[in-house]
Amino acid sequence: MPNESADQILEALDPDQRDVALALHGPVCVLAGAGTGKTRAITHRIAYGVRTGVYTPTSVLAVTFTARAAGEMRTRLRELGATGVQARTFHAAALRQLSYFWPKVVGGAPPRILEYKAAVVGESARRLGLGVDRIAVRDLSSEVEWAKVSLVTADDYVKACAAIDRPAPAGYDHQTVARLIASYEEVKTERSVIDFEDVLLMLGDMLSSQGAMADEVRRQYRHFVVDEYQDVSPLQQFVLDQWLGGRKELCVVGDPSQTIYSFTGATPHHLLTFPTKYPGAQVVKLVRDYRSTPQVVTLANQLLARAGRRGGAHQALELIAQRPSGPPVAYVAYDDDEAEAKGIAAQIGRLLAAGTRASEIAILYRTNAQSEGFEQALADAGVAYLVRGGERFFQRKEVRDAIVLLRGAARSADPAVPMPETVRDVLMSAGWASEPPSARGAARERWESMQALVALADDVARVAPEDAPPTVASFVAELDERASAQHAPTVEGVTLASLHAAKGLEWDAVFLAGMSEGLMPISLAETDEAVAEERRLLYVGITRAREHLQVSFGRSRNPGGRATRRRTRFLDGLWPDDEQSRTPRRSRANQNKVQLTGEYDRALFEQLREWRLSVAQETDKPAFTILVDTTLAAIAETRPSSVPDLAKINGIGPAKIEKYGETLLDIVARSGA
Repeated sequence: MPNESADQILEALDPDQRDVALALHGPVCVLAGAGTGKTRAITHRIAYGVRTGVYTPTSVLAVTFTARAAGEMRTRLRELGATGVQARTFHAAALRQLSYFWPKVVGGAPPRILEYKAAVVGESARRLGLGVDRIAVRDLSSEVEWAKVSLVTADDYVKACAAIDRPAPAGYDHQTVARLIASYEEVKTERSVIDFEDVLLMLGDMLSSQGAMADEVRRQYRHFVVDEYQDVSPLQQFVLDQWLGGRKELCVVGDPSQTIYSFTGATPHHLLTFPTKYPGAQVVKLVRDYRSTPQVVTLANQLLARAGRRGGAHQALELIAQRPSGPPVAYVAYDDDEAEAKGIAAQIGRLLAAGTRASEIAILYRTNAQSEGFEQALADAGVAYLVRGGERFFQRKEVRDAIVLLRGAARSADPAVPMPETVRDVLMSAGWASEPPSARGAARERWESMQALVALADDVARVAPEDAPPTVASFVAELDERASAQHAPTVEGVTLASLHAAKGLEWDAVFLAGMSEGLMPISLAETDEAVAEERRLLYVGITRAREHLQVSFGRSRNPGGRATRRRTRFLDGLWPDDEQSRTPRRSRANQNKVQLTGEYDRALFEQLREWRLSVAQETDKPAFTILVDTTLAAIAETRPSSVPDLAKINGIGPAKIEKYGETLLDIVARSGA
């Protein structure tokens, strides 16, 4: 790719993405729906600008919100030949600049950065005579962070919370929290430490007050790209404004329907008002969804369409699926949480047996506390898994040891031996083998970690230019860069993650579990705004799936408990409300329906969908009220040849057999002719 021309860079894009790439001068606002290739569009825009000479690579600063996203952007830019472009998180970019300017502006080394607030918040609370436990400290730490990223000082805290009707955390009143915020700042000063928010605050203040420093930064960076702009906080916007210094060479990318971090101070306000702030700004919409099947995209669109204006339905982008048709979305109501975990583990086992990689499967849930049951069920089923948000990849002992060995090998590696082959030889001495161990648990986890390094070595070699083959030394440098950015390679195992942690990721198969009232939306969501954000969170979960998607919940918390739960209100009118939502019986036809192995007759399934559409148009009724997709899939798999066969399929009661039975049997018979 680095040797391709500017025109060839554009050829890799669809018309809307090409409009983004051609909009080389700001201000530009890209409204990009889930799965529409926004990272592809903005990296190709930067690469095209570099290739045509409009941008000097070192004059471009691209910022995003996670180390993983920044790492992916750097990788893509490197593959496109746009080396020298800075792609970093807001904090990483700010810290780099603050560290550079601190000795010049303040003198000496910058203060130590406080990695965790808990200890300082706890000390601040004790000084005020507040009795706090671990949970209270956690909630107060989050509130301190919210105040700082929202540019709310201790003096303004009470007034600011009153203005937006924000409740005080941990059962304290607003005045007490304001005093704690002031105490927190005093303790930090005494300890000569700063927190991550201070990095942004201090840099922004320096840029706004130190003209020479601001001029130097603005001479360096002339073009800015901000990804996930719907998540920008007032503090981040303040720093961005200082970087720009009144200039308009800015391209922002975001989706208001994926705003799910308002509790941290993120707000879509800046994205939604961008054309007002920058009159004449070019606005490009990306709506072609290349990630998900039409079945998944339809559910995502319908979910947002039902939000109403107050819930942001008027701001939602309607996605247009580009992938071929796939299996219908499955909706399953289990007896209880244990049955749900075991049922999902069993279905994952079938997906693995059918050839789906474990790393392409995810179980997503609302709260981290829900993971335990799924961990147990997967362990009992002998399925490898990893919990997102657990121990970081580069902190694992086997990974640290492997990098030490590779660093030593880099000094004596034979340049005639391909880098991936040398990496394999080195890791064999650390216990890696070409085949995974039969044992589960810690032994398998260690192997998976080293296998991820082997796979990464292959990937690095694959994209390297022919005239510059990678060396072990360059591979170690890649690992060092990834470690500093926490850009971990893919580890083989089913992913368990909260919906928040799943943002920015995607899998072939996604199981949305625990989708019941009280969890989705969560019971703490008491305002209209909070409920609207919960809907967006479910939207993010749905759009993580490429092909297989199941939505489920347990009617009871424990086996034998009262079945008092009901499925989430967000799926009213979407969840099949007839027999499809009941716990499946163990008949063969019913198992086929709920397990959705994908082994049904696809051509017959499409014929049945066409018939259903014609009936819906004739009767002016929603299609799902006639027969839902899961019922059509069961028909396409079991191929009933008689009324008794039809009656065995859930979702087809006597009334529907009387209405449609003869026609359905005729469609099945003709499809086999």
